[in-house]
Amino acid sequence: MTYVDTSDISAQMFITVLLFLLIIAPLISLGVLRLFQSKKKSGFMLIGSGITVYVIFQISTLFIQS
Repeated sequence: MTYVDTSDISAQMFITVLLFLLIIAPLISLGVLRLFQSKKKSGFMLIGSGITVYVIFQISTLFIQS
């Protein structure tokens, strides 16, 4: 068994992956599930909110780095 060296991962990359796994991916997958259940309005709202969270996070990282 070997260990993985995680010292090269930046804080921004860690937060991006964490945000993706906890918020963005579940919203998009629930949206796809709703589309398969023929609930189009709810499905598109969930997918749109996942994309919105991603865009807000990217904009906020631009302001933090400046």
